[in-house]
Amino acid sequence: MQPLAERHNLVVELIAELNRSGFLAPGIVWQAAVFVLALGLAWLSNHYFKPRLGLDHARWKFGGEGFSRVYFPLSALVLVLIGGITLRTVQPLPHHLLAIAMVLLTAMVNIRVLVYMLKHAFSQAQWVQRWEKYIAGVIWTIYALHVLGILPEVAELLDSISFHLGKSRISVLNILQGLVSVAGTMLVAIWLGRLFETRMMAAKMMDMSVRVVLVKVVQTLLVVFAVMIALPLVGIDLTVLSLFGGALGVGLGFGLQKIASNYVSGFIILIDRSIKIGDLVTIDNRQGVISGITARYVVLKSADGTESLIPNDTLVTSTVVNQSYNDRAVWVKLPVSVAYESDLELVMKLLEATTAGHPRIAPDPAPRAFVEAFAESAVNMSLGFWVRDPENGTLGLRSEINCKIWQAFRENGISIPFNRLDIVHFKPSSRLAGEGNLQGIE
Repeated sequence: MQPLAERHNLVVELIAELNRSGFLAPGIVWQAAVFVLALGLAWLSNHYFKPRLGLDHARWKFGGEGFSRVYFPLSALVLVLIGGITLRTVQPLPHHLLAIAMVLLTAMVNIRVLVYMLKHAFSQAQWVQRWEKYIAGVIWTIYALHVLGILPEVAELLDSISFHLGKSRISVLNILQGLVSVAGTMLVAIWLGRLFETRMMAAKMMDMSVRVVLVKVVQTLLVVFAVMIALPLVGIDLTVLSLFGGALGVGLGFGLQKIASNYVSGFIILIDRSIKIGDLVTIDNRQGVISGITARYVVLKSADGTESLIPNDTLVTSTVVNQSYNDRAVWVKLPVSVAYESDLELVMKLLEATTAGHPRIAPDPAPRAFVEAFAESAVNMSLGFWVRDPENGTLGLRSEINCKIWQAFRENGISIPFNRLDIVHFKPSSRLAGEGNLQGIE
């Protein structure tokens, strides 16, 4: 291993330059002035000019947020680079201080870009926030090794640890480079897929099912392209995919046919628009609202908040009751029983009046009361009405209307009969029992 002073070491070279010229040498002073001026201009631009760029506008929300995160270090890096080029025309000498500053600013840009892409690519993952500082530490370590001139020797050490697989030589460095290449391309593909999904879901003029189909197709194509780009970077020939495709076909025929069926069924559901996000459906005795559609399953959210993941194959092969296929409104019926001495016309008017002006009940067709049957001890009636938003549940609405019916019946003297069972107990006294016995004896 080379001594520290013999390596291409920016820190050692800067220290050597300071020893030769001193801290107040014109070259050092000019470099420090350029660096401080670049940081000052970047700070002013970040606080006064960046808000006027409209990065928080809805159209720029996704990409603008990422650009906003790297605005300060990127602008400072550009200003340092311009200052270094300008200073080199006046002083054609090595500028080690500016070189170290550019390395540090580049590391800051890379950290912020990587963390931003991870947060948006895995928006629901909590591990991104937990590992943010570790990711930053790894990047800072790599750049620190570069500044100290140790990175090439670390690469040589990793490359020396190798083994042979057939005729190929594989080292730890090759494995790490392959992992970084695959992870980088996949991360870019997932991030672009999220970006496309955000923009596409904001297109209100297009049907929701069409938007979901386009999003799934584009995300799949991006992942395929990422794999095709990553494999040559690792050193794997794309012709090996033909063998992989044959093995995948055999696997689909034997063990993965159910998974393939779910994926195909998912695209069929999205294309024929038989089920859409927000529909109120009943599937296998489970009733709820479709809150999400993926390539493998649909998310059915029940009224109690529980979510069921139902495979797409089930929706294609079984009967699905879609209560909002053409019309979102659903019919709700409330049974009521009144006594025979009640005024039925008044009861019907009272029942219909309890729904007047309710925001969730449709006025057209208007709510109606019905006389259904004359039972043994009561007249069975019902109140029917159409609910505009069945996805919000009907239990609370039923309870509210029933309370109004109860109050209206009490105010107008309408009674609701109920079955009554009276039991009378007779307990003979001892005197009567004795007389009975005596009479019986007589």
